[in-house]
Amino acid sequence: MMTEADDGRHRAFALCGSNAVIGGGTSGVGLETARLLLREGAAQVVLIGRNPDKGAAAVAQLNGEGHAGVSSFQPAELCDPGAVAPAIAAIEARIGPIDIAISAANSGAVPRLFHLLDPDEIFAQLNEQALPALLLSAAVLPGMRERRRGAIILVASDAARVPTPGEAVIGAGMAAITRFATTLAMEAKRDGIRVNAVTPSLIADTQSYDRIMDDPFAAKLFQRAEKAAALGLTRPEDIAPTLVFLASPAAARLTGQVISVNGGISAA
Repeated sequence: MMTEADDGRHRAFALCGSNAVIGGGTSGVGLETARLLLREGAAQVVLIGRNPDKGAAAVAQLNGEGHAGVSSFQPAELCDPGAVAPAIAAIEARIGPIDIAISAANSGAVPRLFHLLDPDEIFAQLNEQALPALLLSAAVLPGMRERRRGAIILVASDAARVPTPGEAVIGAGMAAITRFATTLAMEAKRDGIRVNAVTPSLIADTQSYDRIMDDPFAAKLFQRAEKAAALGLTRPEDIAPTLVFLASPAAARLTGQVISVNGGISAA
């Protein structure tokens, strides 16, 4: 039996025919999530990133796979407070209302012991880790509040929950994302908007994995973590289904959660 809430402001949008934006969507988890959203019937998936060449290549790849929906690219510096809102406005003018917003941007930071970082590096790492998720959320929230529905999914990492040497600043940035997600979920639920976070650990077949394994200190740390992944080291295709589930009507009553997908590396 349909309740008033189901029929009114808290009704879930259908994944089929929805519009999505993905910050950091040109590679890795973001690109695989775009692919899966299109496969599941999304009408428009817009990838947001700073590199137009990577964006064009990713869009050509997705649109060449025969999905009914369409992918496109919007250039923006996701750490720039003056760039993200105009980018979202341009996207909405082009494709219409945004139903799903996913932040999957990766800063490229490699673990380093805190005493080896200078203040400029600390400032840059915190901004690059946390700001994309917050700024993207701030940009899509007004439209979602007006329509009284939407799903925001933020990708952080298990560094937010598990202390690891070399990840003092990375962990602080990731913890900022997860606490932001859970708090925004409590604020936005009155408007029918759901906010959740996903925290992977080491992700194979990604640029971040290659950077980590090319660095002697980071590689030593994460080789131990890789051995702990008894269920298998995760890849983008292992994480994307969780993001798409969180965006879908199947998760219509799920908000304010932080879900770890890490192959058994830890139970955070």
